[in-house]
Amino acid sequence: MAKLLTLLILALLLGACSAPPAAPTATVLPANAILVDASRSLGAISPWVLGSNHGPWTFLNPQVQPLAAAAGLGYLRFPGGNWGDLNDIETWQLDQFVALARQLGAEPAVSVRLRGGSPEQAAALVRYANVDKGYAIRYWSIGNEPSLYKDYDTARFNREWRAVALAMAAVDDQIVFVGPDTHQFTADLASNPKDATGADWLTSFLQANGDLVGIVAVHRYPFPKGGDQRALPSAAELLASSEEYDRLIPALKQLVRATTGRELPVAVTEINSNWANVSGGEATPETFYNALWWADALGRLIRQQTTIVAQFCLTTLPGSGEIGLLARDAPRPIYYVYPLYARLGEEQIYAETRAPQVLAVAARRADGALTLILVNRSPHDVSAPLVLAGHPATAAAATWRLDRQHNSTQIADTPLDAPLLLPAESVTLLIIP
Repeated sequence: MAKLLTLLILALLLGACSAPPAAPTATVLPANAILVDASRSLGAISPWVLGSNHGPWTFLNPQVQPLAAAAGLGYLRFPGGNWGDLNDIETWQLDQFVALARQLGAEPAVSVRLRGGSPEQAAALVRYANVDKGYAIRYWSIGNEPSLYKDYDTARFNREWRAVALAMAAVDDQIVFVGPDTHQFTADLASNPKDATGADWLTSFLQANGDLVGIVAVHRYPFPKGGDQRALPSAAELLASSEEYDRLIPALKQLVRATTGRELPVAVTEINSNWANVSGGEATPETFYNALWWADALGRLIRQQTTIVAQFCLTTLPGSGEIGLLARDAPRPIYYVYPLYARLGEEQIYAETRAPQVLAVAARRADGALTLILVNRSPHDVSAPLVLAGHPATAAAATWRLDRQHNSTQIADTPLDAPLLLPAESVTLLIIP
C-alpha cells in the first residue's frame, strides 16, 4: 500500500510539473484586481510543501509540542544541517525521530552519512528502519551540502553517492532518493557552486546519478549576501528577495530536464531567509518581517509546483540561532505561516493579481471550498476587487489574518460584494464555501 501511495503521489506531481497551465482567457480586470478562476485547475499541491528539518542537536520542548502538531507539517527531514556529515545516526535517535514525525503527522525523511560513512553503514540503517522495524521510510538522502566539502570534487562525490545509493536500494528497492542537497542554488546557473576543477556540482551529479535520484533537491538562503554574516538585510531587501523563487524553480526544472532528459520532481530541502546565527536586526529570522517573507516565498514555491519545501528548522533555542519555527517555550513569528497554508487545500486553482506587491495563491479543498491566500508585502493598505469565476456566487468568506496584531487567527467574515481590504504587511486567508 505504501508503494502504491508513493507512486500515485509522485505521478500526480509529475503530471502537474510537466503540464504547464493553459494560457488564461483574455479578461479585462480593474486596477488592483484579483482573479480566481475555479474552472482552471493547475494540478495537485504536494502534501510535502509544509516541511521542516530536525536533528539530534536540538530538542522539542514538551510545552510547544502541541504547537508543532498544529502546524500541519507534511514532511520532516532528519538530521537537518551538517550534523549528519559529522556523526553517525544511532538507532535510538532514528526511533525517536520516527516517533516524533508520526506524532506530528509528517512524512519522515532521513539523510545518511556520506563523508566519513560507508555504503555498508547506510545499508544497515535502511535495514534497521525498513526491515527490522517496519518504519517504511521512503525518502532518503545521502550527505548534506557536498558542495561545501573541502576535500571532495564532483567526481568523488558522484562516485561515492552512487555506491551508497546502490547499497541502500539493494536492501529496499522502494526507497526514493532525494538529492544532492547542494548549497545556494540560484537561477543564475553560472554562479552556482563549482568544484576546484570548475565542474558544476548539480549538473555533474545529474549526469552521473540522474538515473537513480527520484527528487532533485537543493538548498537556498538569500542572506547573508557575500558571506558577511554581519551584513543584515533591511526589511525592504528581505521582502524583495522572495520573488527569486519564481525564477529559481523554473531554472532548476529546466536544468534537470536538459541534463537528464527526464521530468523529475524538485525540492528545496533547506530554506530560510538567513543561514547565519544572527538576531536583533530589522528583518532577522526572529522578526515579523521574516514571517511575511516566508509567507510570500512559500506561496511562490507552491505556485511553481515544488514537490518538497523544508524550512530550516523546526526548533532552536534562543541564542543558538533564531531560525527555528519554535523557540524553547513559544513560537516565533514564522511559525504562524503554517496554520494558514495548512488550510489551503489539495488542488491549485488559477489565480492572478494586478496589485503590486500582492501575491495570490488559490486552491480547492476536498470539501469543495475555494481557498485564497493573499500576501501583501506593501507598507500600504491595498483595496483589491475580487473577480471570482467558475464558482457559485457567495456573500462572504471565512477569514484568517496574520499581521502584527493577529497570529493567524480567525477574524470577521469578509464580504465578497465589495473590494477586499488587505492591510499593509499582512497575510490573509479566505475560505469561500
